[in-house]
Amino acid sequence: MTASLKFIAAAALMALAGLATAQQAPAMVKDGTLVGANDMTLYTFDKDMAGSGKSVCNGPCATNWPPLMARPDDKTSGDWTIITRDDGSKQWAYKGKPLYFWTKDAKAGDRGGDGINQVWHAAKP
Repeated sequence: MTASLKFIAAAALMALAGLATAQQAPAMVKDGTLVGANDMTLYTFDKDMAGSGKSVCNGPCATNWPPLMARPDDKTSGDWTIITRDDGSKQWAYKGKPLYFWTKDAKAGDRGGDGINQVWHAAKP
């Protein structure tokens, strides 16, 4: 294979790899609820304004409700957006609502955070 063909083949593979990464959602639907890659339930917080690009769950709140963090190279797509948290880190949002885990959920399928203080809800697609 000539050097130019090797370059073209390598470029094509890198483009395909980038395409596959860009199209992968940060969460999936299981039993009607959004779950993270770890299969743990994701939640929304009523005090977060959809589409504001902000999370109001910081400090001790974020200790109990860890955000679904985005990596620096993650890209938004469709209903999935990335917001910047108060500390400068990045968090995933679905339909404009930031997503969180609940620290007291012990295993996949737990939904113990759903309904807490009537402001936390299991995230639905």
